[in-house]
Amino acid sequence: MTANAISLEYLRRGHRAVLRAVHGVDEYDARRPLTPTGTNLLGLVKHLAIVELEYVASCAGFPSDLGTPWETTTGEEDNSDLWLTADESAQDVIDLYVAVGEHTERAAAALAPDAPVTVPWWSEPSTTFERLLVHLVSETAQHAGHLEILREGIDGQGDTWDEARTERDEAWWSALLERIGAAAEVHRDAGRTVIAPEGTF
Repeated sequence: MTANAISLEYLRRGHRAVLRAVHGVDEYDARRPLTPTGTNLLGLVKHLAIVELEYVASCAGFPSDLGTPWETTTGEEDNSDLWLTADESAQDVIDLYVAVGEHTERAAAALAPDAPVTVPWWSEPSTTFERLLVHLVSETAQHAGHLEILREGIDGQGDTWDEARTERDEAWWSALLERIGAAAEVHRDAGRTVIAPEGTF
């Protein structure tokens, strides 16, 4: 496999995880804020679509017919790339995300891994298409994880995509939660905080 093909396969996995996380969710639950900072399911999908399209169409110079949605979502005062207004269609956001993935596939087929890319807001703006794909894999995976946790909080649909694990029924999860809770309870009044080693973040 070429460098582009390897990165692209992992990006496809991320795309599928994102779409799984919103599949079958009630539209209200998919739109409403689920954290104190307003994070929501469809907003993350919208954000990922806009970011990936901007990177590939603008920074990598591989044009698309999907427009330039990032130009209307740059108002940091309201984080407009991270939520849907009442008149924005949920289906349009999903369709855009799928279309952006297809656009990236075409770019990966046309551009060499060492094709020059410029990302003005990076500390080292001059990079390559291969590194850009790796960045997209990382960003997609990070937000897919957010989506899966948020989805689990809505209806418990988190680690249930592996249908081969038939033993993980409601009783299995209930027993696991009791074990985790009991192990944590030992440290409730310990008064200690978790500190990461210095210089690792």
